[in-house]
Amino acid sequence: METCRIFIVEDDPWYGEILRYHLLLNPDNEVHLFTSGKDCLANLVNKPNIISIDYSLPDMNGAELLKHIRHTNHEVPIIVTSAQEDVATAVQLLKAGVYEYIVKNDHTKDLLWSAVTRIKERLYLKNEIEDLRKELGYKYDFSTAVKGNSAAIKKIFSLMEKAAKTNINVCINGETGTGKELVAKAIHYNSERRKRPFVAVNMAAVPRELVESEFLGFEKGAFTGAEARKIGKFEEANGGTIFLDEIGELDMAVQSKLLRVLQEKELTRIGGKDKVKLDVRVIVATHKNLADEVAKGGFREDLYYRIIGLPILLPPLRERESDILLLAKFFLDEFCKDNKIKINGFSPEAKAKLMQYNYPGNVRELKAVIDLAAVMCNGNELQAADIAFPKTRSLDMLLTEDKTFKQYCIYIIEYYLKKYNGNVLTVAKKLDVGKSTIYKMIQNKEVAL
Repeated sequence: METCRIFIVEDDPWYGEILRYHLLLNPDNEVHLFTSGKDCLANLVNKPNIISIDYSLPDMNGAELLKHIRHTNHEVPIIVTSAQEDVATAVQLLKAGVYEYIVKNDHTKDLLWSAVTRIKERLYLKNEIEDLRKELGYKYDFSTAVKGNSAAIKKIFSLMEKAAKTNINVCINGETGTGKELVAKAIHYNSERRKRPFVAVNMAAVPRELVESEFLGFEKGAFTGAEARKIGKFEEANGGTIFLDEIGELDMAVQSKLLRVLQEKELTRIGGKDKVKLDVRVIVATHKNLADEVAKGGFREDLYYRIIGLPILLPPLRERESDILLLAKFFLDEFCKDNKIKINGFSPEAKAKLMQYNYPGNVRELKAVIDLAAVMCNGNELQAADIAFPKTRSLDMLLTEDKTFKQYCIYIIEYYLKKYNGNVLTVAKKLDVGKSTIYKMIQNKEVAL
């Protein structure tokens, strides 16, 4: 906030000028003096940042003026000065939302200066937070967070938009590196909860014995080592969104406790008795097929239906061929900007090489490949020789193993089933074999899903 516009409402012009002069010692202050409540109200259109009111005015008292101001402006900080040290009045005004009550004496101008300084610091922080929120809103705009023009990604944008307009739980499914957390953040920062916390928890990274305390928090003395109260992730996300990544890794014993929290919309910290009411939007993500996990007994069916909400399936990069070069150019420009180097683009051979690769690590792998290629580039155009893909198990290495033809077939089918998330019809089409052949191998337990 560059200039702070301050209104002083004081019926004693001489005293008002003293206060005005003192506040103008700070060149960032713009001070306007009024001698009645009516004059102040008539000028509220000029949007003051702070208002200082004398409680005893000729046309109305401070409480009445406060009420009129609040009818127009609910947020402007208000300071009340008074010649009377009336505790009851002071308490009443403070309850009504007055920032500070100052009794007039020889130190009034200094007390007013201090109060204005504290308010300005608070307003500065508030504006800074709002700027950061706007920046986050831009950063996680759907088309900014998830790059692409393919039909598959446009479908994802549509689902994200629907999710952001409601509080429905969301289940994001996709391979590692497809951008599941980016999608979750974009939904949160485009929803009505954008001003509240976004708390991400990677379930695979939390030790099994600590999951419950991470979820619920604990009270001091709840167990050995609990030296102070700790707020759990759900309570931390209250009013906002909790993102549970790799939800499929959650232990069955903890799944039941998570289900209870979601059903009751409240929790009790470990070692505590008080119930904490929750208003939390839940977004989960997994690379697993949760429906299959339910069928296998590895995931609770009731929890599955509680979290499934709006399903969003993120396509792997190999199914978004038209987005590969677009993403590659974005990552290249981003890397060059961050590292203050200049590379204009890709040679035709480099583009062809990028399009020929399968990207098992998806978008995350493409970014790593482009970052390294930019480092290796010696000119102003990235060449095919600059691009190095991670070494993977080659066909030649695979063929050195002593396996029967049937064993090789099983290996290939299992690889494709994993690659396409167990979709038998897609695998049959890709390998040009009958779907009944694959189903029979699965039924005979020759092939594992």
